[in-house]
Amino acid sequence: MSIDTLVRTCSGLSFGRIRNIKSLSDIQIVQVACGYYHSLALSKASEVFCWGQNKYGQLGLGIDYKKQASPQLIKSLLGIPFMQVAAGGAHSFVLTLSGAIFGWGRNKFGQLGLNDENDRYVPNLLKSLRTQKIVYICCGEDHTAALTKEGGVFTFGAGGYGQLGHNSTSHEINPRKVFELMGSIVTQIACGRQHTSAFVPSSGRIYSFGLGGNGQLGTGSTSNRKSPFTVKGNWFPYNGQCPPDIDSEEYFCVKRIFSGGDQSFSHYSNPQNCGPPDDFRCPDPSKQIWTVNEALIQKWLSYPSGRVPVEIANEIDGTFSSSGCLNGSFLAVSNDDHYRTGTRFSGVDMNAARLLFHKLIQPDHPQISQQVAASLEKNLIPKLTSSLPDVEALRFYLTLPECPLMSDSNNFTTIAIPFGTALVNLEKAPLKVLENWWSVLEPPLFLKIVELFKEVVVHLLKLYKIGIPPSERRIFNSFLHTALKVLEILHRVNEKTGQIIQYDKFYIHEVQELIDIRNDYINWVQQQAYGMDVNHGLTELADIPVTICTYPFVFDAQAKTTLLQTDAVLQMQMAIDQAHRQNVSSLFLPVIESVNPCLILVVRRENIVGDAMEVLRKTKNIDYKKPLKVIFVGEDAVDAGGVRKEFFLLIMRELLDPKYGMFRYYEDSRLIWFSDKTFEDSDLFHLIGVICGLAIYNFTIVDLHFPLALYKKLLKKKPSLDDLKELMPDVGRSMQQLLDYPEDDVEETFCLNFTITVENFGATEVKELVLNGADTAVNKQNRHEFVDAYVNYIFNKSVASLFDAFHAGFHKVCGGKVLQLFQPNELQAMVIGNTNYDWKELEKNTEYKGEYWAEHPTIKIFWEVFHELPLEKKKQFLLFLTGSDRIPILGMKSLKLVIQSTGGGEEYLPVSHTCFNLLDLPKYTEKETLRSKLIQAIDHNEGFSLI
Repeated sequence: MSIDTLVRTCSGLSFGRIRNIKSLSDIQIVQVACGYYHSLALSKASEVFCWGQNKYGQLGLGIDYKKQASPQLIKSLLGIPFMQVAAGGAHSFVLTLSGAIFGWGRNKFGQLGLNDENDRYVPNLLKSLRTQKIVYICCGEDHTAALTKEGGVFTFGAGGYGQLGHNSTSHEINPRKVFELMGSIVTQIACGRQHTSAFVPSSGRIYSFGLGGNGQLGTGSTSNRKSPFTVKGNWFPYNGQCPPDIDSEEYFCVKRIFSGGDQSFSHYSNPQNCGPPDDFRCPDPSKQIWTVNEALIQKWLSYPSGRVPVEIANEIDGTFSSSGCLNGSFLAVSNDDHYRTGTRFSGVDMNAARLLFHKLIQPDHPQISQQVAASLEKNLIPKLTSSLPDVEALRFYLTLPECPLMSDSNNFTTIAIPFGTALVNLEKAPLKVLENWWSVLEPPLFLKIVELFKEVVVHLLKLYKIGIPPSERRIFNSFLHTALKVLEILHRVNEKTGQIIQYDKFYIHEVQELIDIRNDYINWVQQQAYGMDVNHGLTELADIPVTICTYPFVFDAQAKTTLLQTDAVLQMQMAIDQAHRQNVSSLFLPVIESVNPCLILVVRRENIVGDAMEVLRKTKNIDYKKPLKVIFVGEDAVDAGGVRKEFFLLIMRELLDPKYGMFRYYEDSRLIWFSDKTFEDSDLFHLIGVICGLAIYNFTIVDLHFPLALYKKLLKKKPSLDDLKELMPDVGRSMQQLLDYPEDDVEETFCLNFTITVENFGATEVKELVLNGADTAVNKQNRHEFVDAYVNYIFNKSVASLFDAFHAGFHKVCGGKVLQLFQPNELQAMVIGNTNYDWKELEKNTEYKGEYWAEHPTIKIFWEVFHELPLEKKKQFLLFLTGSDRIPILGMKSLKLVIQSTGGGEEYLPVSHTCFNLLDLPKYTEKETLRSKLIQAIDHNEGFSLI
């Protein structure tokens, strides 16, 4: 039936008169199938209509529906791309483009193939044939036959007359391959009431089986046949030429076979003028649904811009208004991959989707782009539902983000956000399938979806910064929650699959510019306190103000640092407030002791570790949250930050001194790790943990040469072979060589077992990595387990008690939700700073006081001298001026230096006030004098006194 054919019907009641079916007159129907008392129709937009009797459920509308006198849309099948409809006596089938079969109706003999004999009133997936590449299906009165892409035939249902071809008269409730046809490639099948026909082009023969009482088998008798039997006739295979030595009038080349009722027919021609026979495995394009493909796009683009005919506009509208059509587009046809469609494989060629979408959406054809956008906005997306009938109905969720229209900010609120809303509202099962499909995407394709919704978030936040009218805030909240929820789902997939893309690809760097992060954090804390749940539906979320802290994965390291600082300030303020309340109470109730609103550490330089440990051991947990003030005995400086900086520097230098034997130094990597041979008790490790926590909490960086593994463990992430390579490069390389070794003789070549040899005060000791490790050889099968066990021993097992003490100390000060937002390398940068030096940025951000300004002669020669210094001297200058030779995680721009003039002469040295990053610089006039005095100053920088 051609595209523009109107559906007509006739019956005995109307004495053969043909009548139009008015309700289908505006719908392009491409296929019709009829049972005894019901009919099916397939539209160009992949919609299935049904009408007639429904005694056995053959309409697929449900058990409550009786006879239907006019066509009804089977809504439960919407979104699936269909290839064919078929009808039996009182049962029905539809076949998808990727070979999935849905059946419903009478099932007394198992003709639905569902492993039982119960009738079905709604479409049911025939799971057993899902992966068999079914390309055509036909039905008899109570039996069904299916043709595969490879030319095999499955039959099931009533077999009382042998119509299933299995050499028996048994019924089959499950699809079963016709064994006697397995040696041949079948390209056509047809079912009569109780018989089946099959055509094999290689021999040109037709085979038939089943009821033969009326001669319908064409075997020359009226006997029934229980297995395929050749139809009598001088059949001649089509091969493009006719041999000269035969009488072509006596031979027949089959074009197409037909069966119905108790009759069979063959359309044929003689060998001299025959054409190739029909192949049911290659469907007629005119009888198929619309799909976006090269030919169709070429047809649409062939018309001049602005002069697209109405029929083409309707075709574009029909295609992009139908999720079924889009789900049938861009299929992975290479090696017939799309027939493997399932919960783990989408069957989509994403590269084809990208190329075809970009070919279609072009600036030169704005009318086409506008029509596509209108169809998506007004027809397709508003009709999307949360439950889907099949995995094939999910495909466009994967492909539509590749359409350039989605990335156009003009379409964010009309297409991208409504699309995201439909995605977020998907039920658990289909969303899980979509997540599976995302998890196997190539990184650039996955990144494309992430970038799309990041752009949507930034677009919305820019609108927010400009100002949202009160009447529109609810819808704005809903939009922003939608975009962030989509990113949250994508982030979950990314983390679960071991990062398809780097975690920082989710960072939205513009966040700090567009919102007040501190205020956002406070609002988030309040929402948590009041129990506001942001994990329910989008409708409820619209009433809750958006806090970006709910979606912390979008924060970059600088934003997270701001959050941590905000949290620390809040905690400190709470601790101070509690102290003040207690002090006020102590005025009226003498039994209540007054407390200091700060955590005071009074230490001697010569006994800094012992003094600090003594104070911290007596400190209550709440006091760790107070601002830290350090006093060095015998020194007059008031701690405004600089004394604290030096305290951290000196105590860490002391604690890491080899005399304690707490840590082992690895020369190759110049890193340290916990020593399992230390005589020190766990209190010192607890103290180091506390010191690290206090440093973060008081915004001070410390000098710690630990590998990244430490920060992984603090954040409850497992160290890996990469961490072993960082700490012990030689050992790490050896382990990698073991894993990469291609031959099978691993045991003989490496001669390893599950043990590790360690030094124990000059002697060597063998430790087993697993139970009976000395007797367990490392081979090709277990080498990964050996490497994992080795890494586990170095980073976990051998130092468990020591790290536990460190961990407890660290989290006593710095535990909490905000810390868990950090990635290990970000936490590392928080603790020790980083070395991303940008000296020009340092000069650019420096402020001047007194007589100085940027162009003052002394300032000009100062920066000339500074930029000429070697790297080590520049780092020493940072240490001299700020108390650390590393820079904060926020970068050089956060390291604000101040240079002020002094009244002394050129014989004086520059003086630093590390509390304020302030440099007193005499007004030197000679470059060499300035160089000499500056180097002299930074070489003697330890100790504090009033100036």
